Amino acid sequence: MLRSEATSQSSRRAKFLEKILEHKIDASNQTFGRLASRIAHVLRGKNSPSFTPNILPQEKVIVENISKISFSGKKLDKKKYYRHSKYPGSIKMATLRERWDKDPREVFKKTVFDMLPKNRMRSKIIKNLIIRNG
Repeated sequence: MLRSEATSQSSRRAKFLEKILEHKIDASNQTFGRLASRIAHVLRGKNSPSFTPNILPQEKVIVENISKISFSGKKLDKKKYYRHSKYPGSIKMATLRERWDKDPREVFKKTVFDMLPKNRMRSKIIKNLIIRNG
């Protein structure tokens, strides 16, 4: 009998944890880095009172109007992204403006991805981020 009570409590807890919470955020006129930081915080599940670092959180974040986000200072022209293929002379550089004009969703998603903890759960957590350009 005790065993059945324990399983019923664990199944209730599992059902509670299975609930997916959705957060809709309007990105218009919000600062890029502050918004990305707040979204990484919510995706990680740290806003929940039952936060456990080793359990995958069931929080989805939907970001709308990503193209209307604002940047502080002269970041669009001064921030540079570098990539290298490990071959001599193959370094490539792009400014934030160039990458933002090409695909703002990809730039924002990579920024949030880099703010998540560097472990096996990071690639699973980022799947809960949905970005709509409107």
